[in-house]
Amino acid sequence: MTQIAEVDPRLPAAGPGAEPAPAPAPAPAPAPAAGADRTARRLAIEEAAARVITDPANSRTAARLLAEEIAEEAAGHGVRAFSESVAATHAAGLVQDRLAAFVADHAAELDALVEDGADDRFEYFGLRTVYDRYLLRHPETRAVLERPQHFFLRVACGLSESVAEAAELYRLMSTLSYLPSSPTLFNSGARRPQLSSCFLLDSPRDELEGIYERYGQVARLSKYAGGIGISWTRVRARGSLIRGTNGHSNGIVPWLRTLDASVAAVNQGGRRKGAACVYLETWHADIEEFLELRDNTGEDARRTHNLNLANWVPDEFMRRVEADEVWSLFDPKQTPDLTDLYGEEFTAAYRAHEAAGHYVRQLPARTLYGRMMRTLAQTGNGWMTFKDAANRTSNQTGRPGNVIHLSNLCTEILEVTSDAETAVCNLGSVNLAAHVRDGEVDWERLRGTVRTAVRFLDRTIDLGFYPTPEAEAANKRWRPIGLGVMGLADVFFALRLPFDSPRALALSTRIAEEIALTAYDTSAGLAAERGRHPSYDETRAAGGVLHPDHYLPATPRWEALRAKIATTGLRNSLMIAIAPTATIASIAGCYECIEPQVSNVFKRETLSGEFLQVNRYLVADLQERGLWTQELRDAIKRADGSIQDVPGIPDELKTLYRTAWELPQKALIDLAAARQPYVDQSQSLNLFMASPTIGKLSSMYAYAWKQGLKTTYYLRSRPATRIAQTTVSTSTATLPAEAEAVACSLENPETCEACQ
Repeated sequence: MTQIAEVDPRLPAAGPGAEPAPAPAPAPAPAPAAGADRTARRLAIEEAAARVITDPANSRTAARLLAEEIAEEAAGHGVRAFSESVAATHAAGLVQDRLAAFVADHAAELDALVEDGADDRFEYFGLRTVYDRYLLRHPETRAVLERPQHFFLRVACGLSESVAEAAELYRLMSTLSYLPSSPTLFNSGARRPQLSSCFLLDSPRDELEGIYERYGQVARLSKYAGGIGISWTRVRARGSLIRGTNGHSNGIVPWLRTLDASVAAVNQGGRRKGAACVYLETWHADIEEFLELRDNTGEDARRTHNLNLANWVPDEFMRRVEADEVWSLFDPKQTPDLTDLYGEEFTAAYRAHEAAGHYVRQLPARTLYGRMMRTLAQTGNGWMTFKDAANRTSNQTGRPGNVIHLSNLCTEILEVTSDAETAVCNLGSVNLAAHVRDGEVDWERLRGTVRTAVRFLDRTIDLGFYPTPEAEAANKRWRPIGLGVMGLADVFFALRLPFDSPRALALSTRIAEEIALTAYDTSAGLAAERGRHPSYDETRAAGGVLHPDHYLPATPRWEALRAKIATTGLRNSLMIAIAPTATIASIAGCYECIEPQVSNVFKRETLSGEFLQVNRYLVADLQERGLWTQELRDAIKRADGSIQDVPGIPDELKTLYRTAWELPQKALIDLAAARQPYVDQSQSLNLFMASPTIGKLSSMYAYAWKQGLKTTYYLRSRPATRIAQTTVSTSTATLPAEAEAVACSLENPETCEACQ
């Protein structure tokens, strides 16, 4: 029986090919003896989990006890070996015939791959998430029919053509060095292997049939566990003339209300709530009503409570905000060309329509920008994503007519869409924490992980089930993948680098470059082996231009890679996208994607329950100094997980263990901007502000735009925050408070707390 044990919480998870971690030394805390009944074991699990705040090592202890519980439950259905698990799940109708046959043909070899001690790498929260949400269960008894390592190996086999391939991917997953995204984890090897994370739909045609066709596509995609991004920019504005009836349109809001209800009704395969994000360009005449869709006040018939909202912002708008100029709003029925233009061509067409008087109305650009900031502050929604930056550097937009019209649900995917093509992306993330050894990043191990990840992400394109023909056509034409990262904060903690330090920025940038170089090189190798993606000749890479070329002078390594690609081409049009990783980071036991920690001690509520989380790196430092006392723990709890005002903690620890709320947001933006040359899609970049004001937000997002970011994600604020309105006595005093605050912020950027 597992004993409650002491574990050095700063030891990173084992990397690919690493030896299993040494068994921890026993601690005096008791646990049930061997043979104790399940009730006693469950009480011990609860006890160990409750004591995580005292010693984070108890998280591993609770996980080991839960692993025993899972093994016993599976054994009750005759499942002990991996081959028995696949046989049982196949008999229950849960996995595909192909997987069952593959495992039956190689049962002994595959059973031998399972590492018995690998479950010891889980934290309790991670293993509980796997148990509650990912393990296949008997349809009637609901008992699990696979153990955690069987689950990992089943996913690997579902994507593999040989035992050697399955072993390679299983090794990465079992060491928590790399994990595919949740749809792949849910469905690899399943009867209907929908492996993709993201679907991006172009705006529907501005006609009844086109709109209802999009509703149907969204419903089918959501049914099979896809997160949806959809543009609505082509749909005519409120008051637009309907020539067939001589009536006038009600605009986009009623259509989005219907979409909202559909997203709520069709959940993601019964596993997750349906989720969609609607994108609208800033020049659309309904933009102000769009910004009010998530408000908690006003007419509920003009609100959508399930849809996320994002602004698709052209540079011309941001320039006019900066210059305090007028902005014109158009009905897309009258200016349909604007949707498919970007950069200088968009600016020229926009100004021509404006000069011709085609606009519906005009307003100060700063007034509209202020309203955008208000929506962000009040709802966290209305994400700022930048149309021209997204299109200007994309490999897919190398030919006229190939245009990116939106991002996805989490703002990290940027792919070409059209009426006939629904963009798709398959995601996976490298756990950077698992690649730190002896005080430095193990670069060769990181490159090995990336090579494996890229090959298997490419494989998902051929093996996946597609809910719509538009999705299948686009994915097989462009073959994009989205390799991301998680655990960056763990790396900084392990290497003692404050998040906003120059060394942290340099390391983050080098990690991004190494991943991109390896991913592109691997894709070139796949192209030589299996063929280029069908649209290769339409890409910038076919003309010798790679993504970093838009930002930086070439280096010898990139020049060598360019020469290789000129010969082989690329298997994938896009490689890198940094997704949020909320769930898979929990499984891996690391911090999410590229984010700083939000608190040193906090409770996390998920579908699996409520779990106490604690920064194990901080605890280890305080334990070494003899400071981790009940009194100190209580003080940190009272401070909502902050240690900045807790007496007795050394200053160097206070600097290292600042939370997202205590870091300058400029640092997060600068980190993202520095890695952007090596991210050919985008990054899910949350920004944090405990008490947002219109002024602070205005300068923060203007800074993000100037730094060349393609997208941003949620604005995170503290609960029950009221928006403080900044007012100044200037020539803009006659404008609404939002515009006053924008003016103050943009004209006096040095006063903005967000960017200091």
